[in-house]
Amino acid sequence: MTKPKTNELTHHKTGRFLNAVEKVGNKLPDPAILFALLMVTVWVISWILSGVSFAELDPRTGKAIEIKNLLSGAAFTEFTGKIVTTFVNFPPLGVVLVAMLGLGIAEYSGFLGAAIRSALSITPKKLLTPAVVLIGAASSVAIDAGYVLVIPLGGVIFMLLVVIHWRALQQLLLGYQVAFLQRLYLVV
Repeated sequence: MTKPKTNELTHHKTGRFLNAVEKVGNKLPDPAILFALLMVTVWVISWILSGVSFAELDPRTGKAIEIKNLLSGAAFTEFTGKIVTTFVNFPPLGVVLVAMLGLGIAEYSGFLGAAIRSALSITPKKLLTPAVVLIGAASSVAIDAGYVLVIPLGGVIFMLLVVIHWRALQQLLLGYQVAFLQRLYLVV
């Protein structure tokens, strides 16, 4: 009887840790539910601590710092009245939504997969990570949403090549973060 193949990651301490993180992550609820739970938690904490007075002074106004009860009628009315304005005026949101819609259409039509495969056919595997980092750096010059878009696309590229090495993904993330923070400007 042959022994079943085990995942290579289970033999290393890092692999066991990552497997544990994955198990815990899979038990977490949807991110929208987590956001709602955290929002309700902040509301309840503000209600509990609204009666507490602090001796610290606000350096701008000179008045004592007070915690606002977010569950009061006035605060709740302000929250519900300004929620659309706050949502619309959040600067990166529009770019990210449009880019994600475009990526969704490109993926559904098959264009994205074909474009990635054609780019990968001319890129040597040794230069794959630097190429993705360079694309990410160039996208960060154009829009701030590049950080949100390029890292998942890099993961898709590695998945298409069946080259899922933790070091490659770490290099991709670290390289892109450095490029994003430094705002790599390309001189043409």
